[in-house]
Amino acid sequence: MSRDRTSRPGPSAWPGYAACTLGLLYAAVSAYWAAGGTAGLDTVGGELARSTRARDPGMVAVLWLTVGLKLVAALLGLALVRPRRRMPRRLLLTLSGVAAVVLTAYGGLLVGGQALVKAGVLGTSSDVDRTAFDWHLFLWDPWFLVWGLLLGAAAYREGLSRNARP
Repeated sequence: MSRDRTSRPGPSAWPGYAACTLGLLYAAVSAYWAAGGTAGLDTVGGELARSTRARDPGMVAVLWLTVGLKLVAALLGLALVRPRRRMPRRLLLTLSGVAAVVLTAYGGLLVGGQALVKAGVLGTSSDVDRTAFDWHLFLWDPWFLVWGLLLGAAAYREGLSRNARP
């Protein structure tokens, strides 16, 4: 059965909604830090935490840019499941696919490398912030991975629906 422009998204639309939700939540965290909030900065550690606490203008600009990129990627998830789109379908699928690959690869490579360090397969310097390392391994970086997988599933689902259309 094909979906026309006035139909509602079906139950298989959940990956798009979930990808949008994860992206919006991640953008909110970055916006909080960009606006001057400091709670949770210790969980990211390193130069990001130091520069953000110091209100370095360059870091604040990077944070706001990150907020914008996260919002765009979040809205791609929503655009994949909404029946009325303002973007050509092929462009939407291409942008969503690229975003899904970037998010999945970024999260997957970081989590994979960190898991190897945690398992003792790879070494690390002695000055590594272990608290921030664990937060990255168990929250921040898997968040990118899951978000990318959900966005990819939503794009795949939308791509399949195209094949079902007359």
